[in-house]
Amino acid sequence: MSTVVARSITASYAATPVLHGVDVTLGPGTRLGLIGPNGAGKSTLLRILAGEQKPDSGTVATTGSVGYQPQERDRRPGERLLDYLCRRTRVAAAQEEMEAAAHALDGGGDAAGEAYATALDSWMALGGADIELRAAAVCAELGLDPRLLAAPTSGLSGGQLARAALAAILLSRFDVLLLDEPTNDLDLDGLARLEAFVLGLRGGLVVVSHDREFLARTITSVLEIDPHNRVSRTFAGGWDAYQHERAVARQQARDKYEEYADKRDSLRGQMQSTREMSMRGAVRAKRRSPDGDKIGRGARMEGATSAAGKVRSLETRLTRLENDGIEEPRKEWELRLELPLAPRSGTVVASLRAAVVRRGDFTLGPVDLDIGWADRVALVGANGSGKTTLLQAILGRVPLESGTTKLGSGVMVGELDQARARFDGAAGVVDVLREAAQTSVEEARTLLAKFGLKAAHVDRPGGSLSPGERTRAALALLQAHGTNCLVLDEPTNHLDLLAIEQLEEALQDYAATVLLVTHDRRLLDAVTMTRRMVLDAGQVREVPA
Repeated sequence: MSTVVARSITASYAATPVLHGVDVTLGPGTRLGLIGPNGAGKSTLLRILAGEQKPDSGTVATTGSVGYQPQERDRRPGERLLDYLCRRTRVAAAQEEMEAAAHALDGGGDAAGEAYATALDSWMALGGADIELRAAAVCAELGLDPRLLAAPTSGLSGGQLARAALAAILLSRFDVLLLDEPTNDLDLDGLARLEAFVLGLRGGLVVVSHDREFLARTITSVLEIDPHNRVSRTFAGGWDAYQHERAVARQQARDKYEEYADKRDSLRGQMQSTREMSMRGAVRAKRRSPDGDKIGRGARMEGATSAAGKVRSLETRLTRLENDGIEEPRKEWELRLELPLAPRSGTVVASLRAAVVRRGDFTLGPVDLDIGWADRVALVGANGSGKTTLLQAILGRVPLESGTTKLGSGVMVGELDQARARFDGAAGVVDVLREAAQTSVEEARTLLAKFGLKAAHVDRPGGSLSPGERTRAALALLQAHGTNCLVLDEPTNHLDLLAIEQLEEALQDYAATVLLVTHDRRLLDAVTMTRRMVLDAGQVREVPA
């Protein structure tokens, strides 16, 4: 049996604690969804479980092979696609260990022989013996020309790289698999293949994903990391059961706190009222009793003394209540995205006439298209079908081989590109936002802070941020100035689940033009779209919304 058992894991990132005593148990058939806001330490925990990072404290015990697929699809200079797949499946590392063990056989004795046998078994178990044949078959199934296996990954398009990352998962033969945002950029066919693969796993699985439909279809339990309250909780059952149980638990915690607060406030009120009555009674006893009326004066003084005793009793009860008090449930950080509107544009927002774009072997078009004011257009299709290219053609970002493209009068575009490229360089985050939004440093810092990006983030180069942090910065830029046409390319990628829900609300309330590319099935269900266009191999056709 292959297992991973982690106990009391703590870890910090850049001197900031992110994990506080996390426990994880993985066995055969475990399909665990790892949930938490951006920056909660989900990726850190996966690296610790994979043995790629040591915790500050706690223990990890592992039997069997553990594979980690990070969310960053790192291209390395000169690396061929086959080499990329061998690296991501750890076949390359196992082969190096096997070759090193083979070199040590001469004169190494029994120990060297045992080391070589162990290395060979590991290489075989990871699928090293037939990796090239399997890679060619999987690539063909995913729509990647097997001839690309000999090509450098630097030449792959974004869609091709997404399918390459999926191929690495489908080729993996780990006993326990750790997946960090595997659904990013996958089209519906890729999602279906990934879901089938996950459901067929015999070993353990931990997955971090923003795709709620994927989680609902695959996981059997949830580990929630709550960085605000510094706790982690495991919920049995799948995604929908987790959402229900979490809502019930939060309401119970709120009700319990409010009951405590009501008792506390009642005792404080009684104590204050009794104290005031005691003071008034003592004053009256002294001032109003005749000198010879010792009995009446004594009675009044006794009453005042009794009231003072009640105050002390109430103080004791209040102290005990507060010592055993219940902390108010901390309100979750909210994105609170607002999408300010610029003045209305003209009736025609954008138009393409017989537009053709060529990129290598790919051709988009010819496309004839009109986008009108307040159209809400969903662009859907497989990876590589031309969705992003169409957006860039509409915005005039790519040269047309033939035809025309034109933005209408008064169009103020707010764009969230798939690569979050504006915040992927060496410039500081606050400097990028200040320059792009034409605002002061102080205003830029304040806006970024509303998106959960504090001083520790905003002075760093944009390229050093996590993908989720770059997405938040890009959303902050959308809020920095008014727009009347939103162009969003996979906006939910790398966002945490709560932020996605708030993005849905903001999009639903946005009363202008929207062009949306997404594979998030629940986003498309939650946000009203008036038009839907399907792209297939560079051709565009409109279907009922």
